[in-house]
Amino acid sequence: MRILFMGTAEFAIPSLTLLTQHHDIISVVTAPDKPKGRGLQIQSSPIKDVSIKLGLPILQPINLKDQSFLESIKLLSPDIIVVVAFRILPPEVFQLPRFGSINLHASLLPKYRGAAPINWAIMNGESETGVTTFYLKEKVDEGDIILQARVKIRESETAGELHDALSDIGSEIVLHSINLIESRTVNLQKQDGSLVSFAPKIYKEQCKINWATDAKKVHNFIRGLSPMHCAYTFYQGTNVKIFRSQLTEIQTDSEPGTIITADDKLLIATNNNAIEILELQREGKRKMSVTEFLRGSPLELGKKFL
Repeated sequence: MRILFMGTAEFAIPSLTLLTQHHDIISVVTAPDKPKGRGLQIQSSPIKDVSIKLGLPILQPINLKDQSFLESIKLLSPDIIVVVAFRILPPEVFQLPRFGSINLHASLLPKYRGAAPINWAIMNGESETGVTTFYLKEKVDEGDIILQARVKIRESETAGELHDALSDIGSEIVLHSINLIESRTVNLQKQDGSLVSFAPKIYKEQCKINWATDAKKVHNFIRGLSPMHCAYTFYQGTNVKIFRSQLTEIQTDSEPGTIITADDKLLIATNNNAIEILELQREGKRKMSVTEFLRGSPLELGKKFL
């Protein structure tokens, strides 16, 4: 199959790498280079970096509806477009190939349509998620399902860990889907509209911890945002990011957010049990284990995370 691959983020790397071993990647479409970080240095996307190493041709359109970009796709004459962690495609693009265009999504569609399915699945306390390949339609994430794979979510698994697992599993599902399409043996499944849920983009202001909820919700919130978005709180006016936590059976009558232990462990009160903090980062410092953090930044018992 002559595949035009479209991707930007790290999530797409295993899919691109695996497809190059079995099919003809005629070009890779990815985001334009952009200034990033405090120094605003120009950086390329993870997919561009991998594509260069693999010796693949690269396209970096600013506007997907630009006529010159559309003409370049037509000249490439792809059999199919494979989209993994990229932008929303206009019909002018996804309708071009003779076998259409397919997308890999990090949920069991129709659950968690949207930009952040991994994060929301964990924050909502799901015990299972997965990946889905589907045909692109004009409405986002609504196309007919080609294949799905289910994955259990461990109790303390972070969004970053689940991201990596789904990325690897997803690459196998993408390859299998391409092979089914090529052999014309796909058994499509319509999405059940009654099961739809959404996973919208997450913004920084949504990542502040509410200690007044129960411990399990706080735990799911922390791990669901770790490590990219990152849950945060404030201690005496200083921002503290929290990357990893653990549930306990320790009941407490202290007000939510109160520091109840801060020696070899860091225990914080919620509205029921205390939650143990395992990994965190004070503003202007690096990420640390709780032992290392408390050694350099003692916390006062009875004070509150706000």
